[in-house]
Parts: sequence; C-alpha cells; structure tokens
Amino acid sequence: MATTCNATVTNKQVILRDYVTGFPKESDLIFTDSTIDLKIPEGSKTVLVKNLYLSCDPYMRIRMGIPDPGTAALAPPYIPGEPIYGFSVSKVIDSGHPDYKKGDLLWGLVGWGEYSLITPDFSHYKIQHTDVPLSYYTGLLGMPGMTAYAGFYEICSPKKGETVFVSAASGAVGQLVGQFAKIMGCYVVGSAGSNEKVDLLKNKFGFDEAFNYKEEQDLNAALKRCFPEGIDIYFENVGGKMLDAVLLNMKLHGRIAVCGMISQYNLEDQEGVHNLANVIYKRIRIQGFVVSDYFDKHLKFLDFVLPYIREGKITYVEDIVEGLENGPSALLGLFHVRASRTISSLSVSR
Repeated sequence: MATTCNATVTNKQVILRDYVTGFPKESDLIFTDSTIDLKIPEGSKTVLVKNLYLSCDPYMRIRMGIPDPGTAALAPPYIPGEPIYGFSVSKVIDSGHPDYKKGDLLWGLVGWGEYSLITPDFSHYKIQHTDVPLSYYTGLLGMPGMTAYAGFYEICSPKKGETVFVSAASGAVGQLVGQFAKIMGCYVVGSAGSNEKVDLLKNKFGFDEAFNYKEEQDLNAALKRCFPEGIDIYFENVGGKMLDAVLLNMKLHGRIAVCGMISQYNLEDQEGVHNLANVIYKRIRIQGFVVSDYFDKHLKFLDFVLPYIREGKITYVEDIVEGLENGPSALLGLFHVRASRTISSLSVSR
C-alpha cells in the first residue's frame, strides 16, 4: 500500500549532458540536485526506492552514444538531460505495486540517483537471499553473474577437459567465467591489463595461466604459448586485435560467446577483423548475446551459484567507490587504458 504522509526531499542524480562521441569525459555527465516526493500517488503501481548500490558496467557507454538501429537492439539510448540508467540494489520506500512492500530489497534497472521511481518489469527482482553481501547483487548475483552464467553454460555448452580463454578476465564478468570453467574441469587462461590483475587471476581466481596483453608484442604467439593445441571456448569481452588473434588459435568446432567489445566502444571508426575466414575453415560458432534474453533463468542461476558461494568455492572481488558524486569518474574509469582498478559498483551514501 502507498504511504499516506507527504514528504519531498532532495534527490541527487547523474544526468547525461549530451550524446557522446569518442572517449567520454566526466563533463559529459552532470551531478545535479532535483526533488522527489516520497509518497506514491494513490492508484499508481509504481515503486519508490532508495538506491544502495549502483553497478558500473561497460555496456553503459554504448547507451551514451548517438542512437542508431544497431545499438538500440542492445538497449535504448540514454536521453540527454535525464538520468542515466543501470542495475542497482535498492530498498523500497513506498509502493503501489502488489508485489512490493516498504522495506523490500530488490535489484534491477533504475535511474542513477539517491532515489528512483520505477515501474517493476522483467528486469526487477526481489532479493530473497540476504546471507550474502548485498553488493553482490550488482555483480556476482546480478547482471554480471547472469552474463557469465548465460554466456558460458547456455551458449558455449562446455565439456570437462576443454580449453577456455577469457579476455578482460579480471572484470566483473570474466573472473566468474574463469571460475565456472574450473568448476567444469576445464583448462582456463585469462588476459588482463596489468601484472597485478594477472596475479589475481592465477592466485585468487584459480586460472591455470594468465598474461598481461600490454606486455605481449604478438598476441597470436601469446595464445599459441598458452594453448599449443588450440582453444575450444573463447569468452569475448574485448574485440579488435584480440579477437583477430583468437580466430587463428581456435580448434575445429570451437565456440565463441560474444559478451562485449570494450576496446571498440570509444572508437568513432571501429577496427575491422581480418581473420574471419577461420570461422569457415574451423567451423567456429560465434554468438552474440544480451543478458536480458536469459533473465528467465535467474532462479536457476541462483540455485546453481549460491551453494558455491556459501561453500567458499567461488571467490568474488569487488571494487566499490563511495558516494554518488563519484559516479561519473567511477564509470568512466572502466575505459581508462591505464586503469589498475576494475570498478564493479558504486555505494550511494547520503
């Protein structure tokens, strides 16, 4: 039931200034004050939430760009002058929706602000398991975890003993793909952009091998060193030169799940791929996917992953930035070529 008391409060938000071309700048995002009524109008089925954690994800850069039919198939573009949207962990303040009541916790898409008014749909889920950190629902138990699960299990159909390569492997998705692959009994190699991250992959997440792509003069040679007999499964997060090198090293009937291409998002003229003929020669299956296509498997995913978390068999590393005012720098830090951190979420403090 909606509350009967009137109260209007200040609501800090992060707004898109204008459509972005090239590399985004902090000035493209505006940190501003608005107001919001804490009372849901009578008869409305909307839900007012206070956002606790906001997820910082590479796909959000695509939504900042000038609209075109290709990117619109992923998600609607952000609208200049309005808050950007992303996945969050939120607490219900007031509700006119029969499925949510005051005090409930949920994760799903919200506008970047201290408070958001939402109309619950297939992208919103009530949080039932609170014996794990709430912030996990912006990562391991939220969109990145679902992405890793759907891409690896539903698309790649892994088998014990297969060889698996994960690019951007220390990110919110990549670190989980590698651990899922190890659970399956696969041989797993990851690439990352610093020696610190390489160490994390091998000594924290249990990858069999890892390399710093920035220190490799020849990516093809690096992959041949790690996979002398070839790659069965490639979980693609990067695109560009890495994808070109991988195509030369795939086995017959290899599978590639295309999750992202972060190396291309800020380029006005994206790089071409030159080794695509290998898709024919080696009968490689390449499939792009969007996690929302697999939201119907969310409960199946939780049943799978929660026991591993509780038994300590899956490790998850978060990098949480405090304060909504630091949201623009946290989000854009994902794309900085010299970044040593992988920001996973933003804690919204008031």
